[in-house]
Amino acid sequence: MTTVTTAEPAEPAGSSGAAEAGPPAGPPRAAGRGRLVLSRLLAARGAVVGAVVVLLLFALAFGGPYLTPWDYATPDFSALHQPPSAEHLFGTNGVGQDVFAQTVRGLQKSLVIGLLVALFSTVLASVVGACAGYFGGWTDRALMFLVDLLLVFPAFLIITIVSARLKGAGWIAFVLLLALFNWMITARVVRSMTISLREREFVRAARFMGVRPLRIISRHILPNVASFLIIDATIAVGGAVMSETALSYFGFGVKPPDVSLGTLLAAGTGEAPVFPWLFYFAATLLVLFVLAVNLIGDGLRDALDPTSGATPRRSRRTGRSRHTGRSRRTRHSAGRRKHP
Repeated sequence: MTTVTTAEPAEPAGSSGAAEAGPPAGPPRAAGRGRLVLSRLLAARGAVVGAVVVLLLFALAFGGPYLTPWDYATPDFSALHQPPSAEHLFGTNGVGQDVFAQTVRGLQKSLVIGLLVALFSTVLASVVGACAGYFGGWTDRALMFLVDLLLVFPAFLIITIVSARLKGAGWIAFVLLLALFNWMITARVVRSMTISLREREFVRAARFMGVRPLRIISRHILPNVASFLIIDATIAVGGAVMSETALSYFGFGVKPPDVSLGTLLAAGTGEAPVFPWLFYFAATLLVLFVLAVNLIGDGLRDALDPTSGATPRRSRRTGRSRHTGRSRRTRHSAGRRKHP
């Protein structure tokens, strides 16, 4: 008995490996999400302009001291109340101090205080809100009672009273004091988002697998509220700078001999009609920074929110084209039924 063996047809080169291996792995989803957010952010002209302005202000704040030979605390007694000139770019004040050096120093101090306040308050709000929303029960009640209690207290009055007793503690204590009263609303929003997230499938699966609650919060809860936290932190920088300026204006913030935008505005307010350079340079930088930060916050909100920005406009155009296509096909099919 003879057996007939039939040779199998040869497969094309590289087909078996491709069939067994399947489609090549695509780029990580996070990378695709990051590119999409970046493209939306670059498409928002306001956010781009705001980012450029903020970068220029930071460059001026930290590189400006190298553009002038004068120190912000060193007076020039031969030039009192001098207008802007080649020697003194922004003029001098009543004791001969260089206004450009003081403005740059004040901008630097205000920016550092605003960034630190926004960072500390956002971290505190995210931890408190996520723990309250995830654990619930007495933890939620205790943390929300603390939030409500701090919301009832008049923050400005408490800061003015406490800051007067912290004269020797430096501006770091002032930063912590501002951050202490700047996180409660954000914590409430994070708590609400956490309550909705803790019932999602991936959070329940991690809980059933025995993952520790703090690890679930750090690996699953906080990354899903990161978009809101980024936007809130961006806007909080401008709010912190405004708060610092207001408190320093009334003498409760940065203490002499150091300066900030608030102390410069307070010192130049009375002399602004006669010597405008003592007031308007610092005021212009403050307005530019707050406006630029708000533009960045609006751009981040549109870029991180999939339902905002240019996406709805594209969907509306797509919907109109689909509707038009369906109507054309309907008319064509009706004409065929009418004339067989």
